[in-house]
Amino acid sequence: MNTKVAFEDLGIIDYKEAWDYQEKLFSEIVDIKMENRANPEQEKATPNYLLFCEHPHVYTLGKHGSEENLLANMLELQNKKATFYKINRGGDITYHGPGQIVGYPILDLDNFSPDIHQYVYNLEEAIIKTIAEYGLNGQRLKGASGVWLEPDNPVRARKICAIGIRSSRWVTMHGFAFNVHTDLSYFDLINPCGFTDKQATSMQKELDRSVGLADVKARVKHYLGDVFGMQFDAE
Repeated sequence: MNTKVAFEDLGIIDYKEAWDYQEKLFSEIVDIKMENRANPEQEKATPNYLLFCEHPHVYTLGKHGSEENLLANMLELQNKKATFYKINRGGDITYHGPGQIVGYPILDLDNFSPDIHQYVYNLEEAIIKTIAEYGLNGQRLKGASGVWLEPDNPVRARKICAIGIRSSRWVTMHGFAFNVHTDLSYFDLINPCGFTDKQATSMQKELDRSVGLADVKARVKHYLGDVFGMQFDAE
């Protein structure tokens, strides 16, 4: 088991460019696992990666999502300087944009815990622990991934972090989108994650003050390392 993780903060990066980079790293890990299966006497350790970034305005639709949850046409998207991609993760439609921490863990879960439900739980737990440091009570909503505030209140339930992943041979990609000081008006053009009766929120909205993105990133990274038992390369 290799619990070392190479961390990269890609800054603001085009969605397709980041997706292509994920696919490259993902394929490299899968290829090593296939080689190990064919030649077990020469087994190589599989690497792990954690990418943080922000994206220019973009909407992404998961492979089982419905385009009906995109409430804008292409002209309206152009006017909002937003792009749209159908992608190969789970989940429905979501928005990425400035002021949001997007995290892409590209992990061989055989190095950690080969359990997808536990993997998603751990992602949620890292965000829950992060926002608790700011006085926010993040929770889970039964039947829906992500981190929510007041999930049991049908009127006030709102999502602060969306999760959508892909996995193959216990290798993961895609990940989470955590709203720090995101422009929430962009969520008006979609039914977020397919919900018509629940809203998105951000740390800035909940705290009624600005929050430093770098500080929040550091805390998210710390708690991801903690809940997964990661050892970051620089440490």
